Amino acid sequence: MRVAVLAAAAGWHVRRLVAAFREADHEATVVGWHELATDLGVTERLLPKAVATADLVVVRGMPAGTLEDVIFRMDLLGRLARARPVINAPRALEVSIDKYLTLARLHDAGIPVPRTIVAQDAAAIEAAWRTLGEAAVVKPLFGSQGRGIERIASLGGLAPWLEAAQRAEPPGAVCYLQEFVAHPGWDARVLVVGNRLFTMRRVSTGDWRINVSRGARPEAWAAPADWEDLAVRAARAVGAEIAGVDILPTAAGPLVVEVNAVPGWRGLETALGRDLAAEIVAFLAARA
Repeated sequence: MRVAVLAAAAGWHVRRLVAAFREADHEATVVGWHELATDLGVTERLLPKAVATADLVVVRGMPAGTLEDVIFRMDLLGRLARARPVINAPRALEVSIDKYLTLARLHDAGIPVPRTIVAQDAAAIEAAWRTLGEAAVVKPLFGSQGRGIERIASLGGLAPWLEAAQRAEPPGAVCYLQEFVAHPGWDARVLVVGNRLFTMRRVSTGDWRINVSRGARPEAWAAPADWEDLAVRAARAVGAEIAGVDILPTAAGPLVVEVNAVPGWRGLETALGRDLAAEIVAFLAARA
């Protein structure tokens, strides 16, 4: 099988996937997003050749760019998906990269999520913060690994978002606010790979943001059946075949806080002692 791995950078996960594909006797080529091109004549020729002739395209992140860059890349990904499997599918990537749209899909599927208010006007942003108990968490609409997330416990802390909304021309700037949910110092990560699940706990070492990239300790953990069901339903709600689902324990029951369609598994692999790249490649080969 010929595989093109579309990647923002040839990091640890990309190297592991390529090695696992080659170990399983598949041909794997890493393609940078900047290499994608199209030649429209009598027929359409997609470039580079490694993508055009691929039996399977695996997406591992997208670099930052202008709105035009992102739209063209997603358009081309959609064209690729007409002739071969693209995993995850373009629409799943579009949904999961957008925190609001992800949460809306989860909400529509009856999956419990933290109360979240998205506002643009300065007065509406302040009112949302007060509605959420004056201790809301502000998150970037796009982002991962806890980057850009802040807990706002004072009006002064909210000032940068209020000022940004007031300075904008025309007025308004999107602000994504979520209730601060008290937790016992850990959360769960469930890696959904088709019908297989791999689970761990992430235990905080002091930061209220529980991410391995921020020092949280990964531990092997068997998720209860209802948590596994939540994870599978969450992945399906965004249309992802491979997804990392983050679930937070609360007094009222588990909440799904994020679904990542380009999930990492480094901490999970450490916790479980499993070669998860090989597990993912086995699923992808069967899927293709």
